[in-house]
Order: sequence, then structure tokens, then C-alpha cells
Amino acid sequence: MENQHPQLELAYDKTLSTIESCKTENQLEGASRMVENFKEMYKQVGYPKALSYNLDRTLKNILGSLSNTH
Repeated sequence: MENQHPQLELAYDKTLSTIESCKTENQLEGASRMVENFKEMYKQVGYPKALSYNLDRTLKNILGSLSNTH
């Protein structure tokens, strides 16, 4: 990611780390709200859509792995 928006990079990294640390579906719900907040905050700066896609994909993968353990 380019260094033009260091806050964007930090927010993305924090959101991704939060998603990856989720151990319950409840925690994933909170992470999902973080993703939505990220999208809303950075819509104005024209962040790359790939970031949004990656966050959504990671959420879906973690949710799938949690669902398989129940």
C-alpha cells in the first residue's frame, strides 16, 4: 500500500488484525462493524476496492472456519 494515506494503512491493518483474532461469532459481529466503519470512513478518500474486498473475504473465511467447529 502506498504511503499517501498512512492513517488508511493503519486502520486497514488494525481492522484486518481484529478480524483474524476473532474466536467467536460474537467477536466477528464486532469486526464486521469495524469493516463497515472502515468502508464509510475511507469512501471519501477513494481507497482501493481491493482493501474492502480483502476485509470482506477474510471475515467470510473466519466465519466459515468458526461455523465448521460447531
